[in-house]
Amino acid sequence: MTGYERMMAALCRRGVPDRVPIWELIINRPVIEALCPDLLSAEKVARYEWGSAGGFLLQADFVDREDLDGITVFEDIRVERQIDSSTYVDEWGITWHTEEHGIPYAVEHPIQRESDLDGYRAPDPDSDHRLRSLELAVKRFKGHRCIVFLSHEAFEFSHYLRGMENLLMDYALNPAFAHRLARVVMDYKKRVLQRAADAGADVLCTGDDYAHRTAPIMSPAHFREFLLPYLREAVDVARAKGIPFLKHTDGNLWSILDDIVDTGIACLDPLEPIADMDMARVKAAYGQRIALAGNIDCGQLLPFGTEANVVEAVKETIAKGAVDGGFVLASSNSIHPAVKPENYRAMVRAGREFGAYPLDPRMVKQYGERDYMARYR
Repeated sequence: MTGYERMMAALCRRGVPDRVPIWELIINRPVIEALCPDLLSAEKVARYEWGSAGGFLLQADFVDREDLDGITVFEDIRVERQIDSSTYVDEWGITWHTEEHGIPYAVEHPIQRESDLDGYRAPDPDSDHRLRSLELAVKRFKGHRCIVFLSHEAFEFSHYLRGMENLLMDYALNPAFAHRLARVVMDYKKRVLQRAADAGADVLCTGDDYAHRTAPIMSPAHFREFLLPYLREAVDVARAKGIPFLKHTDGNLWSILDDIVDTGIACLDPLEPIADMDMARVKAAYGQRIALAGNIDCGQLLPFGTEANVVEAVKETIAKGAVDGGFVLASSNSIHPAVKPENYRAMVRAGREFGAYPLDPRMVKQYGERDYMARYR
């Protein structure tokens, strides 16, 4: 089977593929550099740094090298103003600072007061450059690897525009303004998702994170009022286009999980085990309705564990999540700069070795009751 066929069989719960598919939401550059230093030759670095699609080119070469089943593609957002070597302002007017490890964080927010929204205009979702990375992905991978297009709903970009504390206060004190801001974001994001589906994305995905390790960031009531309607709009785009919708959100989701699943998502990622998102429990509760992805801990196990620890975790996760299909192996968030490169490679290799269907019934029985995260809690 191709990677595309494996991923689609799992995401759509169409029986079992030949083996558990392997995919990752994000693989940060330091891990790629460590595992495949030859990809960073002078000629290729110049190619990777060219334009907003440069990051995709590095990811694409790495996915090919490691033979992963899917690739994540981001929408392309331009830098409007470079403040210094590590700080810039994007098309939304959000100021970002890039840390030494290469991950940017929003540090200044353009909507400081309600009046700032009066004359505010979101970027043009139909700009020619918006889907440049996706166009490259479709040309290179269509029908061979699963192309997952990553965008957002209203929550994440609302707090980038407003600041997290301000936005959460708006939910309590100025709900009409919170919805007004969400509408600006969502109108843009829906159009980008529609265009991505038409351009050849196999799966639509949103990455708004709703929760911490112990609970959602906001109350379940506020989630249902301010986030859920916009998640439903994003899911409806995918359903109208006839392709799966993959929802990524970190944290402990139990108090809002029924609501998330009821929107019609096809798959939930990344199921953080350290946040009590036990794979066996989620599979038992929701495995007949949605596919599941993730659950290999990237907070403690992948940065600090041994390769043997990782192999044991992969066997346990497959035993709990992959019976009868409907499972994609991935980390519990991303392959971030603190992940040991050798541990990520051990995870991928173990997934191929122990994820072949039919699964070994002795492994399923032996590992199905284990809890590899117990040592880290």
